[in-house]
Amino acid sequence: MTTTSSDYRGIWPALLTPLTESLAIDIPAFARHACRLLDAGCTGVTPFGTTGEGPSFTVAERRAAIDGLIKGGVPANRILVSTSCAALPDAVELTRHAVSVGAFGCLLLPPFFLKGVPDQGVIDAYRWVIDQVADPRLRIVLYHIPQVAGVGVSHHVIETLKALYPETIIGLKDSSGQRDGSLAYAKAFMPPIQVWVGHEPDLQVMATRGSLGAVSGVANVMPHLVGRLVSQPTGPDAARDAQRVQAFIDVLGGYGMTAAFKGIMAILDGEPGWRRVRPPLVALSDAEFERLAVQVRAFALDRSRD
Repeated sequence: MTTTSSDYRGIWPALLTPLTESLAIDIPAFARHACRLLDAGCTGVTPFGTTGEGPSFTVAERRAAIDGLIKGGVPANRILVSTSCAALPDAVELTRHAVSVGAFGCLLLPPFFLKGVPDQGVIDAYRWVIDQVADPRLRIVLYHIPQVAGVGVSHHVIETLKALYPETIIGLKDSSGQRDGSLAYAKAFMPPIQVWVGHEPDLQVMATRGSLGAVSGVANVMPHLVGRLVSQPTGPDAARDAQRVQAFIDVLGGYGMTAAFKGIMAILDGEPGWRRVRPPLVALSDAEFERLAVQVRAFALDRSRD
């Protein structure tokens, strides 16, 4: 299977994960949220990444939820599944399941519990997953978010894995939030692989360097605007869009990120259940939620345009 840049483009929201009162995954709500984002023009969706609280759910929960997305109307080939787990056998099981259902690909961290591991350990971990799955349909986007994982993906790791698995390694999601580092990845590796950034204020500059898309948390709420940041980085609305996404991130910055995203979804949808998070995250307090609601109203979010 040969993957071209055109296979891997557009906006793939890093899906928030709605929860029931018992803090189980609300699979019907999960599928409705994903379908709404696809209807808004997103290329695909990315469940169980950092924004989606992925490591807080078991392998069985995550498999069932992916099956539920597909049953709920999300085409499998429009799902980029985060299969990251601290235990490699779990990552293998989730990755194998994603391939078996026909998912577009897998977003994969290096194992993230043990810190200070050398590049060779990161390479060995990725190789273990790829070799155990042993399926030519497998496509992997490497995931670099060292401030959360405590383990990064270096240039040497990317070079080595791309040389070993040229058809499997198709991209890098750089969520470090370090623009100089992102540009260095782009210079070194685009093409043949895509480099996407998770920090939305960097999307326009990366788009001018050839980056074709993003796995974006903000796209849960503002898919149209995030899409323009990538597809029209120098367009007539570029300055306005850059200011608006930064203003939105500034609002989020006053709270826990995932809790704030979920609070905004609760405000927009009128569904209080969106406020729920699974420990160790903590939901917004009533006072925080009320303050956020005032800020969201002042922001005047327009779902038809934003």
